[in-house]
Amino acid sequence: MKFKSRAIVIGISFATGLALNGALGTSVSAQPGVESYGKSSFCKNQLRGENFARTELFFGLSKPNNLQVTNEEFQNFVNTVVTPLFPDGLTLITSRGQFKDSTGTVIQERSRLLILLYPFDRDSSQKVEQIREAYKTAFQQESVLRVDEQSCVSF
Repeated sequence: MKFKSRAIVIGISFATGLALNGALGTSVSAQPGVESYGKSSFCKNQLRGENFARTELFFGLSKPNNLQVTNEEFQNFVNTVVTPLFPDGLTLITSRGQFKDSTGTVIQERSRLLILLYPFDRDSSQKVEQIREAYKTAFQQESVLRVDEQSCVSF
């Protein structure tokens, strides 16, 4: 009997906790201005910034024929493809990385990380895709990794 009573008390406590959690969640979100004061407002009003897209592109520098994309080749790619599409600025980081190719082989290679910050729109996203496709074609790459997120920036 003691065991059964304990199970009932635990069950009632759990149910009460769920009910209170639901009630508190509702009362907080029902406060005026809480939901409307989202990330965009916080960025602009509190940090005096703007919401931008942040795109990172990871470029492998190994070619299938065991040659490497040289520093000169990569810089020429940046000058002729990337800069005309994103003339306001960019960041390049020299790095090393690894990935598993389509045959399951782990490839370790030199790489470059390109970081772009820009006001997001469909046109800008298509420009990023142009960069990826141009690099894959120019240097016989299987892929160029793209990572996107929203950032609050101020200049």
